[in-house]
Amino acid sequence: MSDDNHTLPYPEADSQHPTLVIPGGADGTDAAVAPRRRRRWPWVLVIVVVVLALLVVAAEFIARAVLPGVVRSLVIEQLDLPTDQQMEVEADGILLPQLIGGRLDTLHLSTDSVTLQGITGAVDVTASGVPLRGGDLAGADGTIRIDESQFTTLVGRTDLPVDEVTLDAPNATVSGSVTVLGIAIPVSLTVTPGVAEGDLELTPVGLTIGGLQVDADQVGSSLGSLGEDITRTQRVCIADQLPAGITITGLQIDGSEAVIDVDVDGAIATDATLLDNGVCPRG
Repeated sequence: MSDDNHTLPYPEADSQHPTLVIPGGADGTDAAVAPRRRRRWPWVLVIVVVVLALLVVAAEFIARAVLPGVVRSLVIEQLDLPTDQQMEVEADGILLPQLIGGRLDTLHLSTDSVTLQGITGAVDVTASGVPLRGGDLAGADGTIRIDESQFTTLVGRTDLPVDEVTLDAPNATVSGSVTVLGIAIPVSLTVTPGVAEGDLELTPVGLTIGGLQVDADQVGSSLGSLGEDITRTQRVCIADQLPAGITITGLQIDGSEAVIDVDVDGAIATDATLLDNGVCPRG
């Protein structure tokens, strides 16, 4: 070949002739696509966390919806209450960890009206350490509220002349009559209620006979045994009207109601005999 048709050299790479990169090449794919894939992971994690949180919340709502009915049914069965007995049940804290652990931290049970052995009142009980797979309660206590008519039934088991009881905090006034020489004399005795060794205790603080306020000591000496029965401190056992696993620990008058504090033996959940009525000693 002649020098007139010589081959021209490739131009050198410079700013005016940049090297072209072929789309889809190995270097281009790794550099452009990989960062986009890495950026998707945070969103995936957020979605997973949100879904799990929603499932936990839904499970918590379901547990709170189901638990009251289960507890109510068990209590009604154990205490032989009417099937339509109204009862509020509430558990403290987040339920799911407690259900998984098999023990409820705190359980509240309350009812505006329940009848046990002929005595009707409002009951509010708080139990702690409630086992879900069998076992004793860690503890339980509560209150029983009764009105004047129910309190009259309790006091009627004493030696006092009881026709009517009026509650006026902090005392109760027992009204009735005693017979002296064939004559019925109206008597009103004001007492302060309390508790002694699991029994109700009524301590006299005032006495009215025939509408006149008199000294209790004089009545006791002048009426002999009758006067002594009226003016002495009265003890009332109500153990036979409560399950054996329940003990009264306090009593006070609140307005026109008597509020009885009770303590519940934790073994009542496993010992059936504690659900039977207690026993009062024979006088």
